[in-house]
Amino acid sequence: MKPMDVAVIGGGAAGLMCAIEAGQRGRRVVVLEHNSEIGRKILISGGGRCNFTNLHTRPENFFSANQHFAKSALARYGPQDFLRMLERHAIPYHEKTLGQLFCDRSSRDVIRMLEAECASAGVRIETRCGVRNVTRVATGGDRFRIETAAGNLEVSSLVIATGGLSIPKIGATPFGYGIARQFGLRIVECRPALVPLTFSRDDQTKYGGLEGVSTEVSANADGHSFREKMLFTHRGLSGPAILQASSYWAPQSPIFIDLAPGVDITGWFRERRAAGDGSEARTLAGRILPKRLADRWFEIHAHSKPAAALSDREIQSISAALHQWKFLPAATEGYEKAEVTAGGVDTAGLSSKTMEARQVPGLYFIGEVVDVTGHLGGFNFQWAWASGYSAGQCV
Repeated sequence: MKPMDVAVIGGGAAGLMCAIEAGQRGRRVVVLEHNSEIGRKILISGGGRCNFTNLHTRPENFFSANQHFAKSALARYGPQDFLRMLERHAIPYHEKTLGQLFCDRSSRDVIRMLEAECASAGVRIETRCGVRNVTRVATGGDRFRIETAAGNLEVSSLVIATGGLSIPKIGATPFGYGIARQFGLRIVECRPALVPLTFSRDDQTKYGGLEGVSTEVSANADGHSFREKMLFTHRGLSGPAILQASSYWAPQSPIFIDLAPGVDITGWFRERRAAGDGSEARTLAGRILPKRLADRWFEIHAHSKPAAALSDREIQSISAALHQWKFLPAATEGYEKAEVTAGGVDTAGLSSKTMEARQVPGLYFIGEVVDVTGHLGGFNFQWAWASGYSAGQCV
């Protein structure tokens, strides 16, 4: 390979942003991507339209062993900075809900934009280029020797942007964690995040057959509540509220789900009773919940009788059951279905301003491989852009 200053291992969102910024500073940059194309996670995200950022990005939308680590990068490169790049390339986009921004046409618009920015900055991109080995050069200062399928090279700055373990079918590997350990950095235990949860055998018997039923809920895991849609699947629960809660869920612990957030169930049934309503309780619940769910719920939890015949105690019992369903997941759907990986390279070993390893000058970690994980809705892409930008200013 030609002489280079910077090697970025990983051609995803964070790696490409870092390469662009470094190239624009006049650094000779090569991106090494083991897949046949760059940006595979970008391509499949957002149903093929890439939820590339969130207008309401705040540090509170991220979790890490060090809750303060992400603040510096997020302050230096925000959603509006990325929007300016999109607008320079005349890429149309729209807001869905809760500040989530998507491409109007296709995720490929973002990939083409990043490719164009790389070309303009003189960045070289090598695909189908797996890295076989990385070593520190013993002489000549802080340099790294990289052995690849396309040849060997030495660089003064090495950036690890290899992502996490989520979605292995698009090439996810633990490579980045291995490099971190090789150079003495600690790894915060990794786990699937933003991932569907599965039913226990008992719950599968109770709720099997409800797949496709969707309703707005408030899901609470470990004190973190999310009010969004929940979806019943063949194997368990999914939908935005459950994906969000999954990031805070610990095995053997429950998630508390309010199936009728903001609805006064007790008051509703008492009003119908006072009116002498002869409708079955499940029928009345079906005006609040999807009918299939209401019918199943009363089969499992309560005998349905006319509203006019319900006692205060029965009404309170129905209300409590609907407002605080104690759901004990059996497991997650694993990395195959997880949108991101929680955990990763311990931020205690990195500079929050530059992403450089404190004890290894010239070595940087960015994006999902780092122990910073965002909520659902474009936040993980914003972390990729921000951490890539921060490293790109310094490599």
